[in-house]
Order: sequence, then structure tokens, then C-alpha cells
Amino acid sequence: MITTSEHIDVNRTDGVLTLTMNRPAKKNALTQEMYAALADNVVAAQSDPDIRVVVLTGTADSFTAGNDLADFAGGPGKAKRGENEIPPVGRFLQAILQAEKPLLAAVNGLAVGVGVTMLLHCDLVYASPNATFQTPFVNLGLVPEAGSSLLMPRLVGQQKANELLLLGKKIDAAEAERIGLIAGVLDADTLQHDVAQVAATLAARAPNAVKLTKSLVKHERDDVAQQMADESVHFSAQLQTAEFAEAASAFAERRPADFSKL
Repeated sequence: MITTSEHIDVNRTDGVLTLTMNRPAKKNALTQEMYAALADNVVAAQSDPDIRVVVLTGTADSFTAGNDLADFAGGPGKAKRGENEIPPVGRFLQAILQAEKPLLAAVNGLAVGVGVTMLLHCDLVYASPNATFQTPFVNLGLVPEAGSSLLMPRLVGQQKANELLLLGKKIDAAEAERIGLIAGVLDADTLQHDVAQVAATLAARAPNAVKLTKSLVKHERDDVAQQMADESVHFSAQLQTAEFAEAASAFAERRPADFSKL
């Protein structure tokens, strides 16, 4: 079943499900509706025998600028949910954590926040030379999410992880490849085609062998799930603080945040 959204394009071709974040006017910043569509499609793909691989990508000059701050600040676009209902962002993170089929990403440009941390759950990530990667959670008075406080140090080492997560350092595609954050840098003009070819190759492989190999490589899922839960508690708490209020105001007013009096 395909779940549609105004800003998530869904394409099925030869065993590959491609989910494209398509909100270029906002640099593909993710809303609750977009998260819901992404989550529903990733989950549905796991039980669809015609889908072997899922690809995530963006449009124009951005993969995604991360979360739509209006949603997270409780703006008018925030969805109403039951008290015990998992929010769409949580459903999406659980979906990519639990995905049994290969998950690929074609990072076509700007990747910020969850635009980077979701890549830690992808099995293969390729980027164009103009792609940039930044996780400025602390800059916004927040903490890392998506299990990144566990996965990032494992992937790139503690020192590089601290540069990315504590300092919010922005890196380019070449540096991302050098430290192991992505698998490779591909020509910008052929990125989508080349990643589609990789996806098609995987889709043609023995499906159970592919799923088992992925499971063996990512055997630490329970640890990551607990880390996600712990991060979520702190992330939610930080959203209610003066630190985040100042960061959100500064972002809206296009000025540096001032935490000196907090």
C-alpha cells in the first residue's frame, strides 16, 4: 500500500521503492505529515514481496534541512495526537531502525539534523559533491536523536562525533566519505541514476540472503532502540526549555542565539 503526502513523492520501479522529500521552498524540512508518509511507506515495504529495496532522497539543492521548527515549537501546523500515540517522527525512526530490507540514501545536497542522523540507519549512502552534513542539535538547545549519540561515535570515532554533535560542525561530501559517514561521492548529474542502479543490483540479489546479511551487520538494534528512547526523553524535555525557546526565536529572527543569561 502506498501512502501519499503532498511533499513525499513515491515511486515503485522494478522492486525499488523511492521516497523523495519534495518541499524545496523549505529545503525539504520535515513536517509531521511528511514523517507519517515516510514511516507508513517504509513499514509497508517490509511486507510487500514486490519491494526489495527502499531509497530515500530529496529535491533541488537539499536532501532535507531537518525538522520543521514550527512543528517542534508547537506551531499551528503541529498534528493533534492521542496521549499514548507515537508521533510521526518516532514512527519514522522506528521504521528505519527495524527495516529488514536494504535502505539506501542519495544525498543530493543540504543534510541537516535528522537529515544526517537518518543516514546512520541506511545500509548504503551516496552523496553528490555539493552535499553538506551538519547536526546542530546543541546549537538549538537540543540533544542528538535517532540513536546518533550511540551510532555516530561507532561509525566515525568519538573525536569526530564530538565535532559533529557537540560543535555542530558542517562537513562536505569529501570529508563525510573520508570519515566513513557515507559510502561514496558520485557525480551530481548522475547521482539519482547511479543510486538507482545500486538499488536495482541489490533488488536482483537473493532477498533472504540480503535480509540476513543486513541483520548480521546491524546486530546491535536493541542497544540502538534503547538509546533512541533515552534520547527522546531528553529531546522532548529540551523542547520545553528556555534554551530551545531562545534558539527558535533566534532562528526565526535570523540572528545568533544568546545563551549567556540562561
